[in-house]
Amino acid sequence: MSGRYPAPDRIPAGLYGAARQDLVVRAYERFVSGYVRASTLVHRRDVVAKPVDPSLTLVVRERRVQARDENVVSLDLMALDGRPLLPWHPGAHLDVTLPSGRRRQYSLCGDPADRRRYRIAVRRIPGGGGGSIELHDRVRVGTALRVGGPRNAFGFAVPGYGSPARRLHLIAGGIGITPILPMARLADRVGLDWSMTYTGRSRESLPFLDEIEAFGARVSVRTDDEHRLPTAAELLGDLESRMAIYCCGPAPMVSGMLVALRGVRDVEFHYERFSAPPVVNGKEFEVELASTGEVLTVPADRSALDVVRQARPDIAYSCQQGFCRTCRVRVLGGTAQHRESTLLPGEREAGDMLICVSRGDGRLVLDL
Repeated sequence: MSGRYPAPDRIPAGLYGAARQDLVVRAYERFVSGYVRASTLVHRRDVVAKPVDPSLTLVVRERRVQARDENVVSLDLMALDGRPLLPWHPGAHLDVTLPSGRRRQYSLCGDPADRRRYRIAVRRIPGGGGGSIELHDRVRVGTALRVGGPRNAFGFAVPGYGSPARRLHLIAGGIGITPILPMARLADRVGLDWSMTYTGRSRESLPFLDEIEAFGARVSVRTDDEHRLPTAAELLGDLESRMAIYCCGPAPMVSGMLVALRGVRDVEFHYERFSAPPVVNGKEFEVELASTGEVLTVPADRSALDVVRQARPDIAYSCQQGFCRTCRVRVLGGTAQHRESTLLPGEREAGDMLICVSRGDGRLVLDL
């Protein structure tokens, strides 16, 4: 299902199908040649993410409601002086520090060729960690936000360049459309053979539906209220040799497709969850909070972060998937079982641990 494909040193002359290219396509060419090499991911490939200092301050210049149920808003972020922003590649995200100090990650869903602004979108989740509610209720046009990035942990390797795939299929579940939408734009612009399945509870809940439907017959929109909950096979569609599949959605949806694709060869599967993945092969262990001596039991099916948050609601975290490093803590005692690939060997030796995915053997004493 997967493999590692070396990116070429330059874009083949015929990639865009024409000798003359408009300004936007030339902009894509510049960032693709520099970023595909660093951002190409395939199924089960680990990504090394370096810590980012969220020192860039951007201002919200535009705020739009992007779903008919009014539970998704998009924000256009621009530099205070209007200067060009760093380039990015489809699949990239920003680390955003909210007014409360919470740090969250949001996929970039605008146009990479527009260097004046970054666009992010967030669904309001009443029972979540509070970040989405704060962004909806407190962040307005004119609000200044500190951001880090862009960073890419869901890199898009253009079929035919960076990937040997001949056909592309995109799958988005609800707010999972945010990293997928720029991929669709690029695929359409360069004339790839591509398709998309976009799913959610109802049309009222789907963000950017007007932009998605503008792609016409390439996109299939199926909602639970009209078509029932889709199976993994229905979302994947007809599998072909040398196909690349990119998917972003809830953890159960991604897990279902991983099962459906087990044993399928010659198909790339690239995915990103927008919620914490399920714990696999976990064992119960304990964490001791050094500052108070409080001992917490982490069940086999829960993460240390999930348990620690109940005792320390203000603990910093973001991706819950082991690549943003926001939840990094120092282990003062015990043995950590690392389940991430973002910490450097020296950091692990120093006792650092990401409590969102890594676990312990027996009892861990954490510097909390």
